[in-house]
Amino acid sequence: MRQLDRYLLRSLCVGFIAAAALLLPLFGTLDLVEELDDLQEGGYRLAQALTVVLFTLPRRAVELGPFIALLGGIAALGQLAVTQELTVMRAAGVSMTRIGLAVLMAGVLLALVLAATDEWVASPLQQKALRIRTLALAMTDDRAGKDHSIWAMKENQVVRIGGLDSSQLPNQIEIFTFEPNHALSQYIQAQRAEVQAGNLWQLHEVTVKRWAGDQETVERLDIMRWQSFVPANRLSEVSLPPESLSFVQLNRYVDFLQRTGQPAGQYQVALWQKLGNPILTLAMILFAVPFTFGQSRSTGLAGKLAVGALVGLLVYMVNQILVNLGILLKLNPLAVGILPAAVLLGAAMLVVARYDRSAHG
Repeated sequence: MRQLDRYLLRSLCVGFIAAAALLLPLFGTLDLVEELDDLQEGGYRLAQALTVVLFTLPRRAVELGPFIALLGGIAALGQLAVTQELTVMRAAGVSMTRIGLAVLMAGVLLALVLAATDEWVASPLQQKALRIRTLALAMTDDRAGKDHSIWAMKENQVVRIGGLDSSQLPNQIEIFTFEPNHALSQYIQAQRAEVQAGNLWQLHEVTVKRWAGDQETVERLDIMRWQSFVPANRLSEVSLPPESLSFVQLNRYVDFLQRTGQPAGQYQVALWQKLGNPILTLAMILFAVPFTFGQSRSTGLAGKLAVGALVGLLVYMVNQILVNLGILLKLNPLAVGILPAAVLLGAAMLVVARYDRSAHG
């Protein structure tokens, strides 16, 4: 049986590689076409767009993991069905459940590879790509009218950071201080800030407005110190979309949002999706087992792959709709991020077991 497991595992890994080789160039080309719309002379150039697309390919591989699992599983098992090797296995007494366990082992291996890629390859490269794109677009007028601000709140203070410069230091800073009755008591506006030890910010070109009753005072300073509660060493993470952050970064940022009393639902969902995606990958590869056996006689391999692609696309769309609805309705982030994938995995296991019983019956 160990030899059979190794053979199935090797066949499935080849199927995964083939599926990835088909999907990644396709989605990479679509990403490049989208990037071409933002090309500007003297700003965002073709070489930079190609670099951005190349750096985001590992992220695409992680996102397409369930898709790769399904298509790779169908391709590998379908080829074994075409060569009658699956028929020989069944005739030798190997049950559908036994084959399903071997397939599940391959799915676990794929899920582990994708999780490691997400944490240590995809996230750092995507973040680098986003910085390249942002700095290039900042040289043109493409960002005009778009708000890329970073907001943070703690107790009676709210801070807005307009953006980060090429050194990842904050600029266009606004600090609002409120009274217990929510009346605005002080407003600080600074052009830029230098971050010093102890998270102390040295603000430059500062305007300070204060209100006491009906009196308003305005003070202009070249330099002013402010004790920040925004984690300056993580500002580059704060300014990034949640899907580009690693599990460790997301966990750290969720903790910061909760400590500062800010809504963290979107980032919590993204955090739990990091765990839900491997579960979804296992579910999709298990669905390849009954899918292949059920259509081995009626449909060719190309037809199975086409139907598998449609099924994978449908699952992806439904999962995205459920996630967005969960964020919109402020449902439990754990349930939104993991429950759909867990339900699909349970359904896949039941389908494999039921098909095995019907095949023996």
